[in-house]
This record gives sequence, structure tokens and C-alpha cells, in this order.
Amino acid sequence: MASNKPSFLQNLQRALQLDLFGDLFAVERVAAPASTPSPSSSPSKNPSNPPHQESGTKLRQILLGEVVLEYTLRRSKRRSIGFLIGDDGLRITAPKWVTLLDIEQAIIEKQEWILKHLRAKREQQSQKQAAQLRFEDGATIQLLGDAFRLRFELGRSKITLDQANTELLIQLPVEPEDPLHESMCRTRLKAWLQQQAKLIFSQRMPELAQELGVDYKHMQLSSAGTRWGSCTSNGVIRLNWRLVHLDPDLIDYVIAHELAHRIEMNHSPAFWATVGRIYPHYDQARKRLKEVAVSGLPQI
Repeated sequence: MASNKPSFLQNLQRALQLDLFGDLFAVERVAAPASTPSPSSSPSKNPSNPPHQESGTKLRQILLGEVVLEYTLRRSKRRSIGFLIGDDGLRITAPKWVTLLDIEQAIIEKQEWILKHLRAKREQQSQKQAAQLRFEDGATIQLLGDAFRLRFELGRSKITLDQANTELLIQLPVEPEDPLHESMCRTRLKAWLQQQAKLIFSQRMPELAQELGVDYKHMQLSSAGTRWGSCTSNGVIRLNWRLVHLDPDLIDYVIAHELAHRIEMNHSPAFWATVGRIYPHYDQARKRLKEVAVSGLPQI
């Protein structure tokens, strides 16, 4: 289906005329008993395993084989032990009646899961850090699958795409050495990229919708951290603005995917057959898109 990749300028000129991780890592374990321990129960009767009654958050450690695992523990009124892998590591929330021994036993039972997801989180953070855009002359950014070098100049706030020299000229009223330069550049570039994404999506959406024979209510830009697009039952289609970094062929695939949901609100064989009506090589595009994580795109 895909035609030869048009230039970035051609897309803009033509344009002018299906959740963060939520609670992905949350795990419920020990259910609270029907009643809490009686007041007569005291730490002195079980000195090796006293209940912890603190309401604040504490940093603790546990040895798992040869691995020293740090975790934060918070006591609450909840009725079970909750595990969460966050940017700062393992966080555990436990009822006040649960002993530290019970908590550590729960960690040992879940250690394979915990270590696996901690490694995945670290890898994700490393990829995100590596994808941080450097706001300096010569740094590169992907636009519609092509690499453009950044060049900075002092001047009125303006961004110009130099297709011939594969450069993106960013003019700002502050010198690159100014502490405000990076934040101003980040804000201006993000707005500019979102504007270009909206123009390109607005061009391709009607064309592909007409080809498929469907309509939609309207299109919105999305900043989702893990999804490329979505389609609601009432016809609102959201497309991740970061798609502007990818090849136009992949942008078309995502749009075709979401438009196909206007006929099939599922991922059944009938759905994929619908996608195939306007994007026959969707299997190839699916494979390519799986190799590109949203978090791996330039972090602006």
C-alpha cells in the first residue's frame, strides 16, 4: 500500500491545503484476617517478630541470595500487602498488623517477580536516559524517519526545517550558554513537533478513512507513554504525537489500525482483514513498530 516516502516538507505542504503503566506492577498478596490481633497481644510475647506500628515510610534491606534488595516500607490501613515497582525501586505498603517477618517472607516468595521487574524498570530508565535529546549543535533528531542535525542561532523564536541540508534550525532570543536556553528550546521544539504531527495526521486521516469507507468524530493528539493510538466507540481517535519521528509508512499503519476499529472494536481476524484492505502489509509494519518503544524515541 505504501508509496515512496514523501519529504517532510511535502507532508506539511499537503497538510496545509487502541494504557503508563497504571497499576501494572501492583500485586495483592495477604488478605487481612476477619479481626485484627487483640490488644492483649504484645511484642514481649514474640520478641523476635514484633509488629511494626509506624505509619511513615522506612527504607529497609533484605538479602536475597547474593543480592541486597532495598525497599521502602509504608504502613497503612489497607488489608493486604501491596508491591509496586516504581522509578525509585520496590515500594511495599502493608497493614499495621502484618509483622516484618511476614513481609520479608512475602518478598522471598515474590523475589523472582520482583527482581525481574526491577531489571526491566532499570533497562527502561537506561533507554529513556539514552534517548534524552541533547540541545547542542550537531545533535540529531529523527523526523519522519530521517535524521536531522540541530543548529542553534540567536534570534526571534522560530524553528526552520532545512530539507536540503538535513538541518533543523532553532532560533531563540537567548544564547546557548544561558541557563534558560534548554528549557526554552524544549518547550518550543515540543510545541513545534506537535504542530507538525497534527498537520500530518489531519492530512492522512481523511484520505485513509475515505479509502476504508468509514468516518470518525474527530482526531486528538495523545502523549501516552506506551500506546501509539486509540479509538473510542463514539469515533474519537487519538494518535501519539511522537509518531512524527517515525517513517510515514508506519504513521499510515497506525492510522489504518485505529480507523479499522470503526468497523471492528476488537483485534479479531475480521479486524486484521479490515486493516488489510487499506494496508496489506500490516504484519511487517506491526513487527517494525514493536521494535520501536515510545520511551525509546527522543525525550523532549
